[in-house]
Amino acid sequence: MAKILVVDDEADLELLVKQKFRRKIRENVYEFVFAQNGAEALEKLQQHPDLDIILSDINMPVMDGLTLLSKLTEINPVIKAVMVSAYGDMANIRTAMNRGAFDFVCKPVDFEDLDLTMEKTIRHVKQLQQTLRAIKENDILKMYVDENVLNFMTHKEFENDLMRNEALEATIIFIDVCSFTAITEQFPANTVVNLLNSLFDKIVKEIIAQGGHIDKFIGDAVMAVFRGNNHLERAIHAALWVKKEIGTIEEIKAGNKIFKLEISIGINSGEVVSGNIGSVSLKRLDYTVIGDAVNTAQRLQSVGKPSQVLVNEQVYEQVQGSFKFQKIGSVNLKNKAMPVVVYEVLG
Repeated sequence: MAKILVVDDEADLELLVKQKFRRKIRENVYEFVFAQNGAEALEKLQQHPDLDIILSDINMPVMDGLTLLSKLTEINPVIKAVMVSAYGDMANIRTAMNRGAFDFVCKPVDFEDLDLTMEKTIRHVKQLQQTLRAIKENDILKMYVDENVLNFMTHKEFENDLMRNEALEATIIFIDVCSFTAITEQFPANTVVNLLNSLFDKIVKEIIAQGGHIDKFIGDAVMAVFRGNNHLERAIHAALWVKKEIGTIEEIKAGNKIFKLEISIGINSGEVVSGNIGSVSLKRLDYTVIGDAVNTAQRLQSVGKPSQVLVNEQVYEQVQGSFKFQKIGSVNLKNKAMPVVVYEVLG
């Protein structure tokens, strides 16, 4: 149904409109709201935010139609007005169009022509409304879906390639909040969620600043992926900046207990498989990266102490001239047959 505001001071116009459009009113195609001047029309706009179009006369008391036109954009930028007036000279038409009128119909009114004009205007408004909804939905989607996924979804025939994957070189970071379980035991759930979101926001900003992408949030941990030129160096820079930023956060208190928010970070680089992992039949997919390089990054993070950024020997050998390191030694990582030589990145 289209909702239409008719603005005119002619006493018998409301009855005439209802007669001429009685079939479409009965079939719920049109719904009409009436006002006798521009000032009253502004009140109706506040009372009926779902109005689609306006049919307005020009010459009216209190507030004329051209003045009403100039105020519409402030109230509802989507709504469109068709001027219906006996003052159809070129000066009034140009003024009306310059102030945002969608069309102009001269009196005496040819109601068949008016109906066609209304249909055209309504189609235009509905398209605008759909576009705005799509933009809003896309903005909401961006809050839940990584940019890489959105870009992938815009590829031609992407639905036919849902299970496509590719091998590529990348660097993976795992960032975990240390002793977060103890914090959850001492604070209300809402406080914990707000604290975690604030922490994640700081982490994400540093990762994005270095050209990384958030792959997923895993409880109180973040998984990020760096691709392209100098992906390993950019990932380490991001990790060091995250460590520095989290170090500036003040201690939090719960009764007589004091908690210092700290993180441990694991970084690894190598070949990964990128693609959609999941079940097409269940319609649940996760656009992510998998492989031994990913698993090793997570294992390195899991053995890290608070404020440590850990890498393996392979990563150390690639960038030892660009960063300062401290050798930790051989460490047994979960599900790894042989001990792994681990280094801490100092700066």
